[in-house]
Parts: sequence; structure tokens; C-alpha cells
Amino acid sequence: MQSINTQERIILGIDPGTAVMGYGLVKQTGSKLELISLGVVKMGNLDDHMLKLQRIFEKTVALIDNYHPDCLAIEAPFYGKNIQVMLKLGRAQGMAMAAALSRNVDITEYAPRKIKQSITGNGNATKEQVAGMIQRLLNFTETPDFLDATDGLAVAVCHAFQRNVGGGSSSSGSKKSYSGWGTFVKDNATRVSGVGKKK
Repeated sequence: MQSINTQERIILGIDPGTAVMGYGLVKQTGSKLELISLGVVKMGNLDDHMLKLQRIFEKTVALIDNYHPDCLAIEAPFYGKNIQVMLKLGRAQGMAMAAALSRNVDITEYAPRKIKQSITGNGNATKEQVAGMIQRLLNFTETPDFLDATDGLAVAVCHAFQRNVGGGSSSSGSKKSYSGWGTFVKDNATRVSGVGKKK
């Protein structure tokens, strides 16, 4: 049996969005990281918000079925002034999380600032700075269509770094993990208490 430091795992990282969803996959072997894939799911051609959510769910399930990741790392919606944008981002994130839960894939959620800090050392880094560092870390030169793809990859790399610096410990509120429906429901009782009840 391999030790925890040399054990291989595949990490799927997702930057959720309702116009573009960025994703990236890395293979981690100890402290070594290798790029598997990155890309975007474009939804600009879909007018119906529900169809966009369906696309997010289906694409996430397809990525999981294709690459068999050991875990999903996902960016948490940032807190902004526009409540409608926050709601849409939360729904997009929820669909990706539901897809992972449907395949029993462990989920860890990271705050945007935590991801930027982990990758660049600066919690206020720009998307371009994050992309540049990711390209250097994983040694690739291809420029993806959207910075959302490198953002998705950054979430995966951020998650990989957590094990290397103490097995995933982080400051409160910057990371949340779910290993299945049970833990999700336990941690979010008020959000799901009305499920299945008639109104």
C-alpha cells in the first residue's frame, strides 16, 4: 500500500458560472502535479436559466464519468452587491456539487481569496496573474479560450496544495468539505429542512 505522500489522486476543479463554467483536472502524486485537462462549458446560447443548470449538471457528471476524479474542488460564490448574480452563481455551484454527490465524489469548497492566496501568494491577485502562475506551475503554454478554464484549474491546484501543507487544514470559512449527502444535509439542515414536505 502506498503512503499518503505518494498516493495518486485525480482532482477535478470547477469555477462555476451560468454563462461559462471553467474546469481543470490534475493528477497529484505526492508533491508532483500533472495537468490532465482544462476547458470551459459555454452556455451563452441558452436563454433558459434551467437549461443552463441542466447543462452544468450533465457536463459535470460527464467529466466525472470520463476522468474518474477522487475529489471535486469548487469555488464558492463570492459575496457581491448584486443578489440576483449571487443567486445564479449559487445555483450553478449547487448543480456541480449535486452532480459530484450523485457519483459519491468528495467535495471541498474554497473561497476565491483562499484560491488566489494559495496559487499566487496574493489574495487579491487578478485572473491573469492566477493564469500565469498556473501555467508556470503545470508547465503548459496553451492559452485557453477563457480565463475561466485556468480559474477552474486553480481550484484543483489549490486543493492539491492543502494536503502538502498539513492535510487540508485552513482558516475557518475558507474551506468546507462534504463526503456525501449525509454530511451535506447535516451541515445545511436549515437549507434542506423543507425538502419533501407539503406546503
